[in-house]
Amino acid sequence: MASTPGILTDWPWKPLGSFKYLVLAPGVIHSLYHYIAKDETERDISYLFIFPFLLWRMIHSQIWISFSRYRTAKGTARIVDKGVEFEQVDRERNWDDQILLNGVLFYIASNCIEKASNLPLWRTDGVVMVFLLHAGPVEFLYYWFHRALHHHYLYSRYHSHHHSSIVTEPITSVIHPFAEEFAYFVLFAIPIMTAVFSGTISVGAYAVYITYIDFMNYMGHCNFEFIPNRLFTLFPPLKFLLYTPSFHSLHHTQFRTNYSLFMPFYDYIYATVHKTTDDLYFKSLKRDEELADVVHLTHLTTPDSIYHLRLGFAELASRPHNSTWYLNLLSPITMMLTWIYGRTFIVESNQIEKLKMQTWAIPKFNVQYLLQWQTESINSLIEEAITNADQKGCKVLTLGLLNQGEELNKYGEIYIQRNPKLKVRVVDGSSLAVAVVLNNIPKFATQVLLTGKFTKLAFALYHSLSKRGIQIGVLNEHYKKLNKASNNYEDTLVLAEGHSHNIWLVGEGLTDEEQLKAPKGTTFIPFSQFPPKILRKDCFYHCTPAMKAPPSLENMHSCENWLPRRVMSAWRIAGVVHAMEGWTEHECGYGMSDIDRVWKATLGHGFQPLDTPIAYGLP
Repeated sequence: MASTPGILTDWPWKPLGSFKYLVLAPGVIHSLYHYIAKDETERDISYLFIFPFLLWRMIHSQIWISFSRYRTAKGTARIVDKGVEFEQVDRERNWDDQILLNGVLFYIASNCIEKASNLPLWRTDGVVMVFLLHAGPVEFLYYWFHRALHHHYLYSRYHSHHHSSIVTEPITSVIHPFAEEFAYFVLFAIPIMTAVFSGTISVGAYAVYITYIDFMNYMGHCNFEFIPNRLFTLFPPLKFLLYTPSFHSLHHTQFRTNYSLFMPFYDYIYATVHKTTDDLYFKSLKRDEELADVVHLTHLTTPDSIYHLRLGFAELASRPHNSTWYLNLLSPITMMLTWIYGRTFIVESNQIEKLKMQTWAIPKFNVQYLLQWQTESINSLIEEAITNADQKGCKVLTLGLLNQGEELNKYGEIYIQRNPKLKVRVVDGSSLAVAVVLNNIPKFATQVLLTGKFTKLAFALYHSLSKRGIQIGVLNEHYKKLNKASNNYEDTLVLAEGHSHNIWLVGEGLTDEEQLKAPKGTTFIPFSQFPPKILRKDCFYHCTPAMKAPPSLENMHSCENWLPRRVMSAWRIAGVVHAMEGWTEHECGYGMSDIDRVWKATLGHGFQPLDTPIAYGLP
C-alpha cells in the first residue's frame, strides 16, 4: 500500500478475493460460444485465443519466479544482498491482477472495436510497426511519466507502493495500485491500437509484444545479473537500447535515478544515469556462487509439496503446507519431472549474523523412503550431498525429515564410516529435538505416556524424563525394550494399562484408534519429524519440535513444511547452533550431544520456544 493511498488504489475485484478470476468468465464463455455456434468461415480465432494467451502469461510469470528464486538462492551474480521477507511476499501476492485487467480489456475491445476482431495470425508489417512505436513514443512517454511518478504528490499516493520492495523479484515489476497499472496499460496500448486502426494488427503482433513487455519487466527486476558483457563489447550502442537487472536495481535502491523503461537511452540524454551503474554491473557479474556455512538437507514430502517450496508458488510457500486438490492433479507431472531431474537442488538461502545458510532438497517423496528398493538410491543422493558440501567448505550439514533413520542409514552414521576424512560435521539434531520436547512438557507434569515408533529420540526422552523423576507410561509392545534400557530408573517406568494419561509424547505410527482413546483435554506432544493427524478438537496439539527464529535471521519468506512463519524445525536449528558454537564433533549415529548444553546455546543465539498449543485447544 502506498504511504498515502490515492483514489483508485484498490483493484475493482479486491472484494472477490480468490474468486477474482470469475471476472474473466463472461469473456471466456462468450468466446467459446461464439466459436462453437458460428460457421467455420465466421469463427473468430483471435477472440478465442485471448484466454490461452492469458494462461501463457501466467506460466511465463511463474517460470521467472522459480528461475529467479533458484538463482538468488545460489548467490551467483547477486546484486543486492538484503533478503526478502514475508511482508514483501504478502504485498506482491496479487501479481496476476494486471493479467486479469488485460484480459477484461481485451475481451471488451474485441467486442466493441470492429477492427480488433477476426484478426489474422500474423502480419509482419504490424509487428514492425508495434516495435517501432514502442522504441519511439512509448519509451519516451514512459520515461517522463516515471519521473512524474517520483514527484512527492504521485509518489506518496501511488508509486511508493511499488518501491516498498527494495530487493526486487520478477513479480515486483507488476505490483502497482490499480490507477497506476491502468495508466501503464494505456501507454502500452499505443502501439497495439495504432496497429488496430491502421488495419495491420495480428494475433502474433500483440502476443509477441506483450510477451516482450513481460520478459523485459521480469528480467529487469531479477536480483541477479545475467546479461553477458560480450553483448555490449560486440555492439557498444546496445547499452543505450537494453537495460540490465543491475541498472534497474539502482532505481530501487537510489530512487531518483535510472528511470528508463527498457532502453536507457533517455537516462543518458537527460543525465539521470547513476554514476555507479557500470561498476555495479561488472561487480555483480563477477560474483561467484555463494558458499554456505550450514546446509540443511531435506526432501520433498508429497508430490504437491514442491509447489509449496520457495521455488514454487510464492504465496503457497509463504503459508504452512496444506495439500489442495488442484495441486494433487499435477502429481503425475511432478513425479515425472523429479524423476527426470533426479538431482539435489538448492531451495533457499538465509543468513544469521555472518553465518550463511542454505537448504538443499533431495527429489524424493515420503513414500519412496518406505520402499526397500529405493534405499540405495536415497543413500547415494544423501552421501553425494554430504561430500559436495564438504568440497565446498561447508562447516555443518544437518539431516532433515527422513534423511536420517535407523533402517536407512543408522541415523547418518554410515556416511561418517564411509568418509572418515570429512571436514563437514554431520548433525542429525536429535539432542535439540529432545530438548524442545522436554521444554514443551508442562512444569507440573508428574507422568506422561510415551507411544508411537520407538527411535533414538524416544530412548533419549525416556532417560531425560527419568532423571527428572517423571513417571513414564508405555504400552505393552514397548515396555520390554525400555525395561532393558532402564538401568537405574526402573521405578519411573510403568506398563500403561489404558490411555488415561493427559500428556502424550507421540512418535511416528500413532493410530487414529489410539488418539480417540485419549481422555478429553489430552496434550499431544510429538517427538517425530512429522506431525500426528489432528482428530480431536477437545485436545491440545503441539507441532513437531521447532522454535521461533530470531529477528537477525534474514531472507526468511517461506514456511518450512507445515510450520508457521519464521519457525524452524529443531533439526534445522541444530546445525546453525553447531556452527555458531564452533563444535567440532559429529552428532549422528546412536550418540547424542549434551542436551542441556545444546538447549542453553540455542536460547543464547536468540531462538525462542513456541507458544503452545499450536493447533487446537479446548473450546
